Amino acid sequence: MAAFEAVMWELERDPHLSSMFANLTILDRPPDRDRLRSRLVRTCERVPRLRQRVVTPSGRFSPPEWHDDPEFDLDRHLRWVDLGGSADSAELLRVTAVLSKQPFDRSRPLWEFVVVEGLADGRAAMLQRLHHTITDGEGGIRLSVEFLDLERDPAPAGDTTPVTESAPAPVGGATDGTTVVAAPGRIERIASTTAAAVRQPVDLVGGAVAGLADAVTHPGTLPERTTQAAQTVTSAVRQVAMDPRHSPIWRARSLDRWFGVTQVPLADVVEAAHSVDATVNDVFVAGAAAAAGAYHRRAGVDVTNLRVSIPISTRHDRSAGGNAFSPSQALVPTGEMDPIERVRAVHQILSRVKGEQALSSVDAVSSWLALLPSVVVVRAGQQIAGAVDFVCSNVKAAPFDLFMAGALIEANYPIGPLAGTAFNLTTMSYRGQMCMGLVADPASVDDPEALLADVEAAYAEILDAARS
Repeated sequence: MAAFEAVMWELERDPHLSSMFANLTILDRPPDRDRLRSRLVRTCERVPRLRQRVVTPSGRFSPPEWHDDPEFDLDRHLRWVDLGGSADSAELLRVTAVLSKQPFDRSRPLWEFVVVEGLADGRAAMLQRLHHTITDGEGGIRLSVEFLDLERDPAPAGDTTPVTESAPAPVGGATDGTTVVAAPGRIERIASTTAAAVRQPVDLVGGAVAGLADAVTHPGTLPERTTQAAQTVTSAVRQVAMDPRHSPIWRARSLDRWFGVTQVPLADVVEAAHSVDATVNDVFVAGAAAAAGAYHRRAGVDVTNLRVSIPISTRHDRSAGGNAFSPSQALVPTGEMDPIERVRAVHQILSRVKGEQALSSVDAVSSWLALLPSVVVVRAGQQIAGAVDFVCSNVKAAPFDLFMAGALIEANYPIGPLAGTAFNLTTMSYRGQMCMGLVADPASVDDPEALLADVEAAYAEILDAARS
């Protein structure tokens, strides 16, 4: 496991810092079960990481390793849920919020696809969940090419020789792919039925919690081999700790999740961005900042700036696995101001941030972090997360129609990790739309529906201002 991924793996010992991400795909009809399963069998053969689990070596100074799961069974990871035939979008989103927050079983491959049938008008959906140690958002898009088509019923490809799955029979109560019927009001039952996950305990025991600050700020207390690593982490943590998150109302944190979606025509956003010599991402982040500010003002609080975490892709090849992004943070303007001026301000801020990013430094810091005791790594992650108010991420998908086992993909709504923040707004461009998924922690954002309305109003204001 690469150093950056090993750090993400260790950070998840605090479940608030989970790096799991997902995507909700809306389909015009249920996918053909046999075709979908066959494609995923081949996908697992072509992408070995999907058949592998994480094994932690006995030596602390060796990173976790990917090993083939001797008990791999596709039906542990491909599941089916039936909502009864008349479920509306609101019920689908509630189910998605419940399923997407379930932790993975860390002793198994870290992914799960849940097909949701029984929506109104014969439609269906699929929730695709992956752990960030497998790949990042852009890598996930490329991975999906393995099981997507350009037409509803494509002719068989030349390399479609059946792949024999040799995994042994499921053990430990694994499902066999049987449909689960979800009656209204029984959403929690779906989670317990479809998520074969075991929450891992946080290994912050005994007097470790009380000693965390000393362990980070006094590297001499650590083993000699990790002293230089601790000094590097200490410097970063001090810088962050001196400037904590700016929101006075988004303080509480929980493991609960709320999920909502919206979309904006991509062509309108492109036109608005070009009119002020900015980028689509600038407009996207500016809209999120405006919405966050509006939410605070309605609560009687005026905040000038909030800190946003933005992953910047550094992927230059066509690979589907691994992570190729550099995490960054920036203070963005959230006070009352002209929408176009906010876009310009965000453009300048993000331009500086991009110029400062260097993947080599991320790898270097991650390599040092990977040498530290888990308790110190977790503490450093908690300190850094404590400085961030919200997350924004922008992922590009196909501008044309895609199909999954005979079903047309109508929309793709990403579900980004909160990683200890108040909300995550991620957009994925598909079929001419910027499909946005808003994940919020209800313990922090007490009215997530209002925040979603603020998001929609913010982009409408930007687009209207750009046209005038």
